[in-house]
Amino acid sequence: MRIAILGQQKFGKSVLEAFTGRGDTVAGVFCAPDKAGAAPDPLRLAAESLGIPVHQLPSLRTAEAGEILRGMAVDLGVMAYVLQFAPQHLTSIPGHGTIQYHPSLLPCYRGPSAINWPIIRGDTRTGLTIFRPTDGLDEGPVILQKETPIGPDDTLGSVYFDRLFPMGVAALVEAADLIAAGRARATPQDHSSASYEGWCRSAEAKINWHTHVDLLYDLIRGCDPAPGAWTLWNSEKLQLFDTRKHAVRAFSQVSGNVGTVTTVGDRSFRVAAHGGEIEVSKVKHGDRGKVPASQFCAEAGIRAGTLLGQ
Repeated sequence: MRIAILGQQKFGKSVLEAFTGRGDTVAGVFCAPDKAGAAPDPLRLAAESLGIPVHQLPSLRTAEAGEILRGMAVDLGVMAYVLQFAPQHLTSIPGHGTIQYHPSLLPCYRGPSAINWPIIRGDTRTGLTIFRPTDGLDEGPVILQKETPIGPDDTLGSVYFDRLFPMGVAALVEAADLIAAGRARATPQDHSSASYEGWCRSAEAKINWHTHVDLLYDLIRGCDPAPGAWTLWNSEKLQLFDTRKHAVRAFSQVSGNVGTVTTVGDRSFRVAAHGGEIEVSKVKHGDRGKVPASQFCAEAGIRAGTLLGQ
């Protein structure tokens, strides 16, 4: 097939490599302009290395975007991690239209943080959807879906990088083949069952130590590695990573008030919560990078009895 890829970052790069690696022609790539001071977009670099034209437009709503896409004369548009809004009059230009990847089982968890929220809410399954984009946010008809479990200790990182990322690349290729063979069926979403979730950012990732340990743990792992669930230490943000939950059956088994460090070990420290403790193995404090929890405790003077959140 002759395709155009709209996307960015490592996911877009892997989608590009999947199609070119099997002999499809990528006529051009659209990706967002590189941000000042940020690392170059991997998709842009990969496309340029293959001699594929790259178009970094500030907006995909413009007449210029449509003119460029028409000039490519492609069979299919493939949207692989697109944060810019792509209007329907643009996505309908390719001969067979456009397909888009979304990392949830639509119509549930429409929106930009669709991987975080199922974990934060304690769901035991999630998945991905390949659908036809429309002007509604993640509302278009579904071509195919793939499901994956969310384990009790899964994080955003493990769900995405281990499963939804490689599954998503393969699913876009599978959907393209269905369309090329004339066997793709587009099933309208049940909008009455839909849910929309906004961004999971710093405000949503703030830890309330008075929450039950089960809910705390779901929040922390749903924000690991991004945006990073956080509390305060010495009035600076302390982000927690690589955590484990230790539930208890009796209040007497928790050796401290909620939010208090109960133990500091060689590799981790534990914090008391309602119903148990959170064990933390890595942290990020202030402007520093991630460090082992034991190193941070030694440098910051964290010991049993230290109260976090202030």
